[in-house]
Amino acid sequence: EKVFALIPEERSDVPLRVRGEIPAFLRGTYLLNGPARFARGGQRYGHWLDGDGMVCALRFGADGPRLTARFVRSGKLADEEAAGRALYRAFGTAFPGDRLVRGIALESPINVSVYPFGGVLLAFGEQGLPWELDPETLETRGLYPFGGALNPLSPFAAHPKIDPETGDLFNFGISFSATQPSLNLYRFDAAGKLAYRRRAPLDFPCSLHDFCLSREHAVFHLGPYLLDMAALAGGRTLLDSLRWEPERGSRLLILRREDGELLTSVPVGDRYVLHGINAFEDGDRLIVDVLELDRPVYDQYRVPDLFETVSPGRPVRFEIDLETGRLAGRTEIAYDLAPDFPAIDPAHLGRPYEDFWMLGISRTGTPGRKTFDQLVHASWAHPDHVEVWTAPPGWYLGGEPAFAPNPGGQGGAVICQRFDAGTGESAFLVFDAFAVAAGPVAVLPLDAPVHLGFHAGFVPEG
Repeated sequence: EKVFALIPEERSDVPLRVRGEIPAFLRGTYLLNGPARFARGGQRYGHWLDGDGMVCALRFGADGPRLTARFVRSGKLADEEAAGRALYRAFGTAFPGDRLVRGIALESPINVSVYPFGGVLLAFGEQGLPWELDPETLETRGLYPFGGALNPLSPFAAHPKIDPETGDLFNFGISFSATQPSLNLYRFDAAGKLAYRRRAPLDFPCSLHDFCLSREHAVFHLGPYLLDMAALAGGRTLLDSLRWEPERGSRLLILRREDGELLTSVPVGDRYVLHGINAFEDGDRLIVDVLELDRPVYDQYRVPDLFETVSPGRPVRFEIDLETGRLAGRTEIAYDLAPDFPAIDPAHLGRPYEDFWMLGISRTGTPGRKTFDQLVHASWAHPDHVEVWTAPPGWYLGGEPAFAPNPGGQGGAVICQRFDAGTGESAFLVFDAFAVAAGPVAVLPLDAPVHLGFHAGFVPEG
């Protein structure tokens, strides 16, 4: 409850104290986006996805760590600040007289993710165009329509994938329609020029948050979490307009990356995936790694009562036979405590890899309010064993545990957030990526609190 009552402060290049020792190789910027403000004009948001987005840039340099933090001043934020109240319906909160965009879509806060691309910094909300930020000051520059190739109503997800070799950006968006819902796949070159936009028909209007990209394929886990557009238009929140129908089954939709052509659809059970981990080709097999949950998790994001009845989930590897288009194998990692926010070395996106990191909830299966309190290192080389650090009681973790490679050799660091409910102190934590169970090697406490964020990444210096 204290986390969502915070009033985060904007900051400009503020030096941070250090407890412990920051690895000497750690040079670059940890970028984080997340919902930071949950009230305006006496109105409060009741869902984690609804808060105003704030981007943090934690810079590691020779003169020590420094923090800049800014709210993303989107059109929604500007309108509501001017009015002194909430104007738009949110994902999980409705207000009397609230608005939808053209009566059919949410005006989403820009609070999910942030990526450097083409010399700019892009902050993303759910299913809408990103907003451009100044890479140094984080000041908001404006909507980013990719040179006019897209418009404000173009469906565009918060999880683009950027090829580590070519710099090409891939993303998707769902067109919800009562007659024929479809998936849009986009490809942009490294300069932001649209290479293609392809549409694939969907059997039902499924909610989809993330996807996986390999060297040759784009892969989408389509779970039967369906959006009722009539309910949304009739005044319900988006959360209350979603229905979970597991009897329909879940599938992997596989498109060819080169041109966006739909190749096949593979049944993979009846569970739900919020986040992918990675994908790559291995001979005539396509390997697709995801965090598979027993059911959708959005109804567990009600604030302040997070994760009261959260269901188990686990990392799962699907092996797809590309010749037959069938599921050829399934492997689970031995960790089922509602994992989320998976992270890999971004240099391995779409390539063979073994290691990844994620957050987990130790009290999964026990009713009651709780949140992330475990940092987990897992490896597909050893699926029966994971390395876990559990935070002390009253410490809450947040922020995707971003991997920062050691440019001089093996190893690396992992960075995430911590909020101490007992003292009210916020901090960033730095871990040895391959010894997380030993606890943080450095703690960077803040003089004023900062929100627990969603997605993050690390940009090496230079």
